[in-house]
Order: sequence, then C-alpha cells, then structure tokens
Amino acid sequence: MSDVQSFLFDGVSIPCTGRETIAAALDRAGIRVLGTGQGDCAGRYFCGIGACQACLVAVDGARMEACLTPARGGLQVKRISPVSP
Repeated sequence: MSDVQSFLFDGVSIPCTGRETIAAALDRAGIRVLGTGQGDCAGRYFCGIGACQACLVAVDGARMEACLTPARGGLQVKRISPVSP
C-alpha cells in the first residue's frame, strides 16, 4: 500500500489507504466497538450503508457515520454516545 496515511481514533493512529471508509479502516485494525450504541448494544460497523447509524463517531467534532465517511490522513475520530430521545 503505497498511499498509506493515518488518522487518529481516540488518540491511536489507524492506517488507511484513502480508498476505504473510516469503518473499514477501523475493522481492518481490529477495532469492532465504535462507541456506545442504542440500548444494550455496542456501537459498531453493521449495515455498511448508513441506514442503521450504529457506527456514529465524531469526525473532527462532527457526528458522522463511519461506514460512509472516507478515511484520510489527519482526521481526528472519537467514540461518542448517542443522544437520548
């Protein structure tokens, strides 16, 4: 992978290629729990199309679906808790 970059996930450097999403890069790095999910479920990479919103993370301070957000070098990604209804 000649175009390897990295972003920070909760302060840990995660390699990414720029041709994958944040969720794919985290999954490849062995990170499966992305935060606190709904009810008793952990936030995770689930549907891969943004429909379930189970993979919400903070990307440079904004709530985004990790499965839809392109990974690129320099991003600051953090786990977040869902907003209560």
